[in-house]
Amino acid sequence: MLFNSIEFLLFLPVVFLLYWFVFGRFIDKSKWQLCLQNAFVVVASYVFYGWWDWRFLVLIAITSFCSWISGIMIKRVEDGKTIDNKVSRKRKLITAVNIVINLAILATFKYYDFFVTEFAKLFHLSAYGILLNVILPVGISFYTFQALSYSIDVYRRKIEPTRDVIAFFAYISFFPQLVAGPIERATNLLPQFLKRREFDYNTAIDGCRQILWGLFKKIVVADNCALVVNQVFDNYANMPASMLLIGALFFTFQIYGDFSGYSDIAIGTAKLFGIKLMRNFNVPYFSRDIAEFWRRWHISLNTWFRDYVYIPLGGSRTATAKVIRNIFVIFLLSGFWHGANWTFIVWGAYHALLFLPLILLGKNRKYTNVVAESKLLPSVKEICMIIVTFLLVMLGWIIFRAETITDAWQYIVSLFSTEIWRASYTLFQYPTNSCFILIMLVVEWLQREKNHGLDMGFTKKYSCLRFIACLIVFIVIVMWLSSGKGEAFIYFQF
Repeated sequence: MLFNSIEFLLFLPVVFLLYWFVFGRFIDKSKWQLCLQNAFVVVASYVFYGWWDWRFLVLIAITSFCSWISGIMIKRVEDGKTIDNKVSRKRKLITAVNIVINLAILATFKYYDFFVTEFAKLFHLSAYGILLNVILPVGISFYTFQALSYSIDVYRRKIEPTRDVIAFFAYISFFPQLVAGPIERATNLLPQFLKRREFDYNTAIDGCRQILWGLFKKIVVADNCALVVNQVFDNYANMPASMLLIGALFFTFQIYGDFSGYSDIAIGTAKLFGIKLMRNFNVPYFSRDIAEFWRRWHISLNTWFRDYVYIPLGGSRTATAKVIRNIFVIFLLSGFWHGANWTFIVWGAYHALLFLPLILLGKNRKYTNVVAESKLLPSVKEICMIIVTFLLVMLGWIIFRAETITDAWQYIVSLFSTEIWRASYTLFQYPTNSCFILIMLVVEWLQREKNHGLDMGFTKKYSCLRFIACLIVFIVIVMWLSSGKGEAFIYFQF
C-alpha cells in the first residue's frame, strides 16, 4: 500500500480511530488492553504490507520470530549463571545463528541471482535453470536490519530481551516505517510498545503537517521530476549535454524528495499513534562537505553501519591502513545494501574516495552544526562549499541512477561538453519543476533548524508558514488529483 494512494487515504483514518477509540480506550483499566492495542498494530501492519503481496508476510513473521526467540534464549542461558566462557560461547552462537538466518533470507531474495549471474559470466558458464527469478520483497532490507539491531543489542546487553512477543512483532512490522524506514533501533522503538501511549493533540497536528510536507516532496517535487528524469536517462545517448545536466539535477531532487518525503510521512504518521521515530534526513543538500552530507542523509542506515560495522572494525581509532579499509567496507556495504548491481557498489566506492581525505586529515567532523546558524543567509565561503558538495553528490547520483557502469560512464563523459552552458536556458523549459524545487529549498532553508519543513511549534507567530502550508495543501491536492494514481517510492526497490 502506497502512502500516496487512495487506499492509504482510507486506511489511515480507519486505523487511527480503531487504535485510539476502540483498542486504546480502556488501556488504563487492564494490562491486557495494551496487549490488545499492540496486536491491532500488528494486524494493521500486516494488512498494510500484505496489500502488496500477502505471501511475503511469511518472511516478516520468520524474521520477527527468530529475532524474538534468540533474545529469549540468550536470557535463558544467562539466568542464574556466572558469565563464564561456556555461557559467552552459547550467547555468541545463538546471536550468530539468528544473524545468519536473517541474512540468508535477505541474500536469497536480493542477491542470489546477482552472484550466480556474475559467477557464470566470470567462468563463461550458463546460469539457465539455476536462477530463482523471484520478486524482491518490498522493504526486506529495512526490516531485516531492524531485527538484526535488536539481536546485536541484546547480545551487547544494551537492551533487555522482551518476552512480549506481540510488542516485538509490532516493533518489527510497525506499518509507517515498515517498507522504507527509518531503520529503528530496539532501544528507541521497542520500549514505546511496552508502555501506555496517550493521545496528544499538538503532536498529532504536528504529525499531520509533517505528512503534508512529505506528500509535497513526493507528489509535487519527486514525481514531476521523474517525468523528465526517466526521459533523459532512457535516451541519454541522443540528448545534448544541457539536457543531461537537467536530468542529473532533477534526479538529485527526485531521489531526495522521494525518500525524505517517505520518511516525513512515516514519522508524521507514527506521531498520530503516539510513537516517536528517529529523524532520517536533516537538510543534506545544505552540507558543506561530504562528511556532513552523510551525517544528514539516510541517518538511520548510516548510523546502523557506523555502530554495527565501522566501530567494531576499529573505526578511525586504529592504524591508517585499517582506517582506509574500514571506510571502504562501510561505503561498499552501503552501496551493496541498495541493490544487487555494480552501479551501487561503484557509487559506494566513489563516496568512499570523497570521504577518505576528510577522515585522514581529521576534518570529518568539522561541520556538525547547522549552516549559517541563527542567520538568514550563509557566507560566500559557505555558499561555495555547499555548491561544490552538491555537485559532487549529483555526480554520484548519475552512477546510482544508471542501469550499468557503461551507461554511467558514457552519461558522465557526454555531460562534460562545451554545450553544457545551455543548461541554464534549458531549465526555463521546465518552469513548474523549477518552481516546486525552489519552494522546497526555500522552505527547508528557513526551517533548517527545525525538525521538518512545516514544523511551526505550538505558538501562533508563524503566520507566513501557515500561509505556505495552506498553499502546499492546495498544490498537493491538485497534483494528486491530476496524476490519477500514486507513483511507487524509489526506495521500495531496496
